Amino acid sequence: MQMQLQLPAHQAGCSARRRGHVTRSCGLRPKQGQLVKAFPIRRVVVRVATATAEQVEVKPAGSFDFNLYMVDRAKMVNKALDEAVPQKYPDTLYESMRYSLLAGGKRVRPALCLAACELVGGDVTAAMPAACAMEMVHTMSLIHDDLPSMDNDDFRRGRPTNHKVYGEDIAILSGDALLTFAFEHIARATKGVSADRVLRVIMELGRASGAEGLVAGQVVDIQSEDKSVGLDVLQYIHIHKTAALLEASVVCGAIAGGADEVTIEKLRKYSRNIGLAFQVIDDILDVTQTTEQLGKTAAKDLAVNKTTYPKLLGLEKSKEVADQLILEAIQQLDGFDAAKAAPLVALAKYIGYRQN
Repeated sequence: MQMQLQLPAHQAGCSARRRGHVTRSCGLRPKQGQLVKAFPIRRVVVRVATATAEQVEVKPAGSFDFNLYMVDRAKMVNKALDEAVPQKYPDTLYESMRYSLLAGGKRVRPALCLAACELVGGDVTAAMPAACAMEMVHTMSLIHDDLPSMDNDDFRRGRPTNHKVYGEDIAILSGDALLTFAFEHIARATKGVSADRVLRVIMELGRASGAEGLVAGQVVDIQSEDKSVGLDVLQYIHIHKTAALLEASVVCGAIAGGADEVTIEKLRKYSRNIGLAFQVIDDILDVTQTTEQLGKTAAKDLAVNKTTYPKLLGLEKSKEVADQLILEAIQQLDGFDAAKAAPLVALAKYIGYRQN
């Protein structure tokens, strides 16, 4: 199945809106420990748990252990993030930034960035500032997405959202601060990478997070609420709102690692496919999992009458679309050293079969 993207026509006449409360009060963290699905990754079997990436268990093929890999990468990234954004004055601002930035999560975007860098022969230290920047931008998007004027959510990663703790004003500003600091951090902290490549990393992230990426997808998503939209518009939303930052994570890692143009484009195709699959799976999980399992409010899209893949295609067809996207992504890794490609193969499968 080849996914064809057509850009939607301009949607005019959408006034500012505030979504009604669709959240469910739930202070529980996701239940952990139950293994729910096993699947092959070439010669690797990955078991995805109902909580976080730390519960993904892998039967190693050769010396590669996906569970150990993700735990190790999460520790590296968390340490780097903690050092990059220390607590300082103004206290409330930095507390708010760190509250969301260091709240855990799967760290998929940094892991993709570091894996792409290593795939092309680079050292993780070259891509770590970019990896941290991806998580800063992603965290900003979560803080802002949870606001009452956006998705109006009370819980994220199993605990109260930023604005519920610090207020809307501080939440907006802490998101702004994380977004702008992401670019400063790349420019200031990247070592051993040529200036032209650092500049290109900054450009890639800027495009992914702005009016040609995440923001564009969010705007069309807002304007499409309570409307009947087709697959072309839905693909536009998902590719821009979700896939763009996943694509930037992989591409920026490859650039920092010294990849040539042919390799960069292959990895761009890989990441575009897993990015779209990520959101298709998100749509599926929104209607199949509980708030406790997701660590955020379930059934939000249904409550606000948002168009999703299950709504347009049904659950089974949506699963087929996600499976095909993951397959086509992994095909882009053919020809690379199998050991170096193993993390990206496993990450693609993890995205395709995750349960939260």
